Amino acid sequence: MALFHFSDDPTIARFDPRPVQVPAERAPGMDWLNGPLVWAIDAPRQAMYSFPRDCPRILIWAEPGSAEADIDRWMGPGRPAMVAYVEWAWFERLKTGVIHRYALPAESFESLRDAGMWVSRQAVTPDAVETLTDLPAALAALGVELRLMESLLPLKDVWSSSLHASGIRLRNAQGWVAAGQPLRAAGR
Repeated sequence: MALFHFSDDPTIARFDPRPVQVPAERAPGMDWLNGPLVWAIDAPRQAMYSFPRDCPRILIWAEPGSAEADIDRWMGPGRPAMVAYVEWAWFERLKTGVIHRYALPAESFESLRDAGMWVSRQAVTPDAVETLTDLPAALAALGVELRLMESLLPLKDVWSSSLHASGIRLRNAQGWVAAGQPLRAAGR
């Protein structure tokens, strides 16, 4: 199984467990997820992190049992495997951004069974690092349809649909916090 960590730093020789920068509300007994961990994403969901670090984005995909009406409304024709919504204000940074994809050995990781996320409680030495310079092309190669919007706010109801929706760095989205929207990390 392939696991990855994305960073803007190309010189990481070892990933040491560290707590998340912005702790999230966790289900009872899951507070340890805010503690010191090394985070990774599996290959099928790596597109979630193929963006400049602070870029706000919402990614959606159909799951088994997703309603056809939701797929039609939120994903539209052509049935892409995944759709990534980004604000126009971030497009230039997306086009010119550089990120580094670290391949990580899977041995010490445990699955969170949530959107391809994995964690290790111990230090991890990467197997390899690859520099990504054309992020829109990298997303397209992963089967992601990129959609640009003035604001992500019209997508706030996607979490009420039967699709999987992951919102990342939404605190940086235009008007998101001012509108009182939750800072969802992942999930419905």
